[in-house]
Amino acid sequence: MFAQHLKKSARRINLCAISLVLLVAAQAWTQSHQRLAVPPGVMAPPWLEGRRQSQLATIGQFEVYCDFGFVDQVAASGIDFRNRVVDDSGKAYKPVHYDHGNGLAVADIDADGLLDLFFVTQVGGNQLWRNIGGGRFENITPEILELTDRVSVSASFADIDNDGDADLYVSAVREGNRLFENTGGGGFRDISAKSGTDYRGHSSSAIFFDYDRDGLLDMFLVNVGVYTTDEQAAVSARNGHYYVGFKDAFSGHLMPERVEQSILYRNSGDNRFVDVSAAAGLEDLGWSGDASPLDANGDGWPDLYVLNMQGHDQYYENVAGEYFVDKSREVFPRTPWGSMGIQVFDFDNDGRQDIFVTDMHSDMSEDRGPEQEKRKSAMHHGEEFLLSGGQSIFGNAFFRGKGGGRYVEISDRIGAENYWPWGLSLGDFNADGYEDVFITASMNYPYRYGVNSLLLNNRGRKFLDGEFILGVEPRAGGQTAMPWFSLDCAGGDQRHPECASQGSELHPGKRRGHVEVWGALGSRSAAVFDLDRDGDLDIVTNEFNAGPMVLVSDLSTRNKTLHFVEIELIGTDSNRSGLGATVMVGAGGRRYNKVYDGQSGYLSQSVYPLYFGLGEAAVIDRIEVGWPSGIKQVLDGPLASNRTVQIREP
Repeated sequence: MFAQHLKKSARRINLCAISLVLLVAAQAWTQSHQRLAVPPGVMAPPWLEGRRQSQLATIGQFEVYCDFGFVDQVAASGIDFRNRVVDDSGKAYKPVHYDHGNGLAVADIDADGLLDLFFVTQVGGNQLWRNIGGGRFENITPEILELTDRVSVSASFADIDNDGDADLYVSAVREGNRLFENTGGGGFRDISAKSGTDYRGHSSSAIFFDYDRDGLLDMFLVNVGVYTTDEQAAVSARNGHYYVGFKDAFSGHLMPERVEQSILYRNSGDNRFVDVSAAAGLEDLGWSGDASPLDANGDGWPDLYVLNMQGHDQYYENVAGEYFVDKSREVFPRTPWGSMGIQVFDFDNDGRQDIFVTDMHSDMSEDRGPEQEKRKSAMHHGEEFLLSGGQSIFGNAFFRGKGGGRYVEISDRIGAENYWPWGLSLGDFNADGYEDVFITASMNYPYRYGVNSLLLNNRGRKFLDGEFILGVEPRAGGQTAMPWFSLDCAGGDQRHPECASQGSELHPGKRRGHVEVWGALGSRSAAVFDLDRDGDLDIVTNEFNAGPMVLVSDLSTRNKTLHFVEIELIGTDSNRSGLGATVMVGAGGRRYNKVYDGQSGYLSQSVYPLYFGLGEAAVIDRIEVGWPSGIKQVLDGPLASNRTVQIREP
């Protein structure tokens, strides 16, 4: 008995000793490994819950259906892609255009009837994910698409050779853009050099449209401007290198030597493209990240609206497919100063196309609190920096089409403002026949967290904020930040600003040991499509330096009277995908109008069906298609809803 007592006492002493050792070790680790939130509070924003409660209190204003929501199902989807960024947006942070992030494109690349995903990243390799049904995906990335030797930017799917499958264009920073021909079944072949589209520079988006209506898709390549030096640096977190950005990159518009003209390529057939910018009179010199085709004057020829992230946007009118005329200030006398994303759509179902432009860079002139995000920015830069003649809008713009090439700006009237926006993606999320908008937002390290916006269209009269009501915000688990980079403040990172800043009480005045720096989460691009084929629209994002969100809607289970139709176009005289076609669906005494432009989101173009919510109408009365070739086609009803209707050009 006594011996057993001694053994138990010895065990207790040993356990106490072990606990003491572990406690001392934990304290030592804590002292040498610190977690640093930049800015303070980014890991648990104190305003987030109040913002949610305030939005929930507005539900009474909604005349449209909002009793549904989204849940992030990224784990269930099987997608483990992660976007990674260069050090200029992390450990070696400086305000430079790398922080604009990357695109995300959608297409059925293997013709199995399911839409697949292509994610773009700056570091570590792009990835192609095949939709295998039921909301699940598998990684089928061929090595040729990874492009690990360069910083990729945008992705555009388009059928450039009219063979019925989606080809892929990927832009990059200085190492050469790439065009890949889809060889069928998910295979791709690099035809960049042969095609003449292997431009080297600071490219952003690539917009495919048939400007001369010859049945072949042409391309407008958007180039930002020279924002990098010739110095190359290694990426600290992964293998790879990048061109270091100018410290004054956002003053580049003041320096003519940093201008980089965007390029109009004409598709001459046989997968070859020719630079016709000068011949067509379209030599845009703005600092642009994106553009969109539109038929502003209603003459049937696709015009072009080109964004400028540091100055006036430009509008080029197409003259019968022969050349373009700059009518920017005549048609749009005032535009956002820092334009970033654009969508063209019929907001109020009046048959006229409207234009929604987001403005990121005006928001960077003023640090606004969360309670002020619905107002325009108070610009703090002078005219010597703006160079816009006092004719800029310092925030988002919404140009309502009035017909005859006339527009009126109504963004504040309809609630179209938000903070730190990147791009827009369209979708009728509640299937009531009115297009809603998802806007990616946030600035990441070293800024506070910013919410994504989901604007529900209140019957063409106003947008209502719905991101908290519909479960888009807060993010899964309430997460608002993540580890951004690590520092060895006792070693090679002693001079880093975060090491030199005020440390813990144990080490006043300077941080020591290893520091894990946390920064805000933030989305850049998004795609809206029915990923699980249940009849409602879901949202997939490409985050900045993080894994994506796969926001799956439960509308189809919540709304038992859901009615919709998807329209898939097959061109014959027109381009095979029908890009540029107008489609009208008549149902229940209403007319719903869309133009198929493939503009799926920021830095992205996709090939997917047009989705029409039909409200309470279970039967389609009529479908009208205006093909780019000029052919008008009518399908008379009654036609059943809740299916995909394939329409071939006669």
